[in-house]
Order: sequence, then C-alpha cells, then structure tokens
Amino acid sequence: MKRFVFVLIALMAWPITACTNLQAGVNAIKRGDYPAALREFKPLAERGNAAAQSNLGFMYYNGQGVRRDYRQAVKWYRQAAGQGNAWAQTVLGFMYENGRGVPQDYAQAAKWYRQAAAQGNAWAQTNLGIMYENGRGVTKNYRQAVKWYRQAAAQGSARAQSKLGIMYYSGRGIAKDYAQAFKWLRKAVGQGDGVALTFLDLMYTKGEGVPKNYAQ
Repeated sequence: MKRFVFVLIALMAWPITACTNLQAGVNAIKRGDYPAALREFKPLAERGNAAAQSNLGFMYYNGQGVRRDYRQAVKWYRQAAGQGNAWAQTVLGFMYENGRGVPQDYAQAAKWYRQAAAQGNAWAQTNLGIMYENGRGVTKNYRQAVKWYRQAAAQGSARAQSKLGIMYYSGRGIAKDYAQAFKWLRKAVGQGDGVALTFLDLMYTKGEGVPKNYAQ
C-alpha cells in the first residue's frame, strides 16, 4: 500500500483548543516527531475527534511513534469512518479489501468505499470502480465501474484515467470510442501510468483512433 498522504480535516464544531492540539500533532508529524504527535492525537481521539482518530489510525498503520498494529489502525479508522470521515472510510475499505487488521471482506470494503466515494474521495471512487469491474463485493457492473472511474478521473486520478481509457478502448460499460480512450490514456501517461502507456502504444501500433505510428 502506498504511503498515505497525511490529511488534516478541521472540525469547526470542536473547541479552538482541540483544533490547536490537532494542528500541533500534524506539525509534529511533518517534522518527524512522532511521540509528540501521539501525545496530541490520542487524547483528542479518545474524546471522539474524528480527525484525530483518523490520524492515530495512520500512525498505527505506518508504525510511527507506535509499533505497527493493523488492528489498532482499524479500531481508530472505524471510529472516524463512523463519524463520516471520508479518508478513514477509504482506508478502512482498503483494509477490508486486503485483509489487514480484519478478515478480508469485499462486501465491507465496497460498503466503505461507497460512502467515501459519495463524498468525492477519488481513491475510493477508483477502488469502487475496480470492485464493480471485477465483481468483488458487488455484482459485476461495467456501467457502474465507468461511473466511478469517470468521477475519479475528473479529479486527476491517474489510475482512474487509465481505467476509464481502457473501458472506452474495449467498449465495456460504455460505447467503444477510440478518441475518448486516447484522451484519457494520454492523461494517465502524463502522470506516469505504465498500464496506460502500454495501451497507448497499442493504439499507435494498430492505428486505432490515431495515425499508425510504430515510433511512438
């Protein structure tokens, strides 16, 4: 799993002191002072602050300031996810999908991805699209896969752009359209997606939607 980007979600309903402590924890993470971050996050998390719970889950997942413990990560992500924290919902879905800290459960993974996707999380949208494409935890549905890939692709997700391009190329869940396939594959390639590059090379080799060009 790629290293998570550290995300701070400010909760306006919380007292200013809580927000100050939350920011202090984030600042400690940025400078690599994990024990200090733990001292800031844990009391807030225990009092129900969703952002602190999510950040504490992050620390347990990565073993920062604590021994790596996926079960503890799940515990804190679950609490934050239950409060509607989209990042925690996404990571909890990932942990269910991959059986980290919990038994592997595709239905639970899809459940949490769906909640985060509905809030606009591009990673969750991409992963939910993949689950629909492969029929994991949900009934296989290429149209639903395209729907979620499109939303994530519009936000700049390279993997979603690649997946959407491939769906247009193969005509799965949407009418085959080489021009659209080329558009999205090229965007993904621009971000370094290797799978998209393979398909783009294939289009140039076969002259599908673009002039045949073996040199590309």
